[in-house]
Amino acid sequence: MILREEAVADHDAVRELHRVAFGEDGDKVAELVDALRRDEPGRTGVVAEDDGVVVGHVLFTKNLLDAPERLVDVQVLSPIAVAPDRQRQGVGKRLIEHGVALLDARGVPLLFLEGDPAYYSRRGFTPGGDHGFRKPSLRIPDAAFQVVKLSSYEEWMTGTLVYLHTFWDWDCVGLR
Repeated sequence: MILREEAVADHDAVRELHRVAFGEDGDKVAELVDALRRDEPGRTGVVAEDDGVVVGHVLFTKNLLDAPERLVDVQVLSPIAVAPDRQRQGVGKRLIEHGVALLDARGVPLLFLEGDPAYYSRRGFTPGGDHGFRKPSLRIPDAAFQVVKLSSYEEWMTGTLVYLHTFWDWDCVGLR
């Protein structure tokens, strides 16, 4: 399996992957990915490719942390998809690890997500509230609001995560 940054040529395969991986919500997630590509040119997508087939994808987008000193550029992991026949084989884990390493090398201080604490805690994420971060919406369960601090994180970087407007436009914030 090859892990690499997403290319324009991958867009159709990634769209279909999200459609299949997310079941009845697949069309909405695929449309969200398209919208995030359009609205956030600084995003980082990572694909997992096996024998020329895209079997996994994760998207990282630039968002903001409203910190006391100033706004801080941070990243949000959302969404992540793995082909149903490849789930529970470490594809998602490898996508996350590869993406975190890329972001860390680029000087990103913090990576946030909404997700299952049982899964993401094994990937180094911890509850954001435990570190003084405030979630962007009350619809997000406290345990699901998670963060990983990267190398360029500084102690003064606390505050409220501010999502890119696209997450709000597509009503993809918190539980529905």
